Amino acid sequence: MTGAENDRRRADAVYEALLTRQGEQWVQPRVERTRRVLELLADPQHTYRVVHVTGTNGKTSTSRIAESILRASGLRTGLFTSPHLERFTERIMIDGEPIADAVVADAWDEIEPFVDMVDAELAGAGDAPLTFFELLTVLAFVAFADAPVDVAVVEVGMGGSWDSTNTADGDVAVIAPIGLDHADRLGDTLAEIATVKAGIIKPDAAAVSAAQAPEVEAVLRAQAARVGATIAFEGQDFALTDGRLAVGGQLLDIRGLAGTYAELYLPMYGAHQGRNAALAVAAVESLIGRASQPLSDDVITEGFAQATSPGRLQLVGANPTVVVDAAHNPHGITALVEALRASFDFDEWGVVLGILGDKDARGIVAGLRPIATHVFATAPDSERATDADSIADLVEEVDLRVTVHDDLATAAEAAREWAAASDRRAVVVAGSVVLAGEAIALAAAESWKDGWSA
Repeated sequence: MTGAENDRRRADAVYEALLTRQGEQWVQPRVERTRRVLELLADPQHTYRVVHVTGTNGKTSTSRIAESILRASGLRTGLFTSPHLERFTERIMIDGEPIADAVVADAWDEIEPFVDMVDAELAGAGDAPLTFFELLTVLAFVAFADAPVDVAVVEVGMGGSWDSTNTADGDVAVIAPIGLDHADRLGDTLAEIATVKAGIIKPDAAAVSAAQAPEVEAVLRAQAARVGATIAFEGQDFALTDGRLAVGGQLLDIRGLAGTYAELYLPMYGAHQGRNAALAVAAVESLIGRASQPLSDDVITEGFAQATSPGRLQLVGANPTVVVDAAHNPHGITALVEALRASFDFDEWGVVLGILGDKDARGIVAGLRPIATHVFATAPDSERATDADSIADLVEEVDLRVTVHDDLATAAEAAREWAAASDRRAVVVAGSVVLAGEAIALAAAESWKDGWSA
């Protein structure tokens, strides 16, 4: 066995150990459990600056753009996002690359004794052991300290105030658009959800927010005032002032908090990604110089050009065109539909659709109705997946054509064959992050970009 093979085996063993824990959907308001492990490890999350990102949609893209700008400025960066598309090491990035197998395995060896101690304490108190996401958060924070990084961009797992990532004190709190999602855990109204997410705004921090509904903005402003933080809002204090299609992405003009930036090339599709980029710029300006000085043209140009957001309007196939998007709630689907209309010139879209059981399937299907010609219903490879027949029933309710397929491979084959019949047709795979990851892997394995051969 080579050294690389042994490192891969060790890293895979870490993931297997994490999978024995309660999964990511097992969420309790118990941030103090994660804090206890980190205290035993001498609080590694306090050894670098932190940009903390929450919201309902756009968190990952905003995080990745901000990290890319920070890296272009010469800082050593960490990036923690979730979930992963293909392999769990994607969630912990150091200087723009997934964490090395040896590094993640070494970090696990470092924390494991303390995990056992805290699990024992929890058992003694009648509480459940540390969860998958709690431990993944600790793993990321330790790896960033060991690197060491100058700044970590950290995406919230769920909510904000009691999320395990909130053991870090964000120098900058970033709030992406807030909508209704995870209502069973976060609240039934936008104001309730915003109250939980506002918990990442810390004393004396700088907060930047996307444009929000009035009731959300009121909650965020109140939290900032309560803890003595500054807060800036898209559309009022900074903005995307123009966006134009370009080959492989778009050209953006942005009014930041400290400067204006023109003709910025972003290799991502969709007006929502332009707004995410403006939010990321405001976040970086707030971290570097407390929004008192503009970013240099070279830094922002390089940061934008190198930014990627896999699984977000990602073009994975040609002849026919196939786009993958991780949109998994009505708000995300609305952004996807707007982006497909604005960025691509097709008359008909075939939608390969798979949805997890805890999502608003009816709302997702309704959101797709304006662009979907034929829905290819399937199920993501997950125990939490909604079965394809149930999805098909919802599609039929809105009078769209639908066929049912056992798995992604057969659904994608049928969709690509359908699209190949006309140069005015294309395919989008959407509805689940799990399905998006499957599609990206399948596209690479079958070389969809080489074109369709029936």
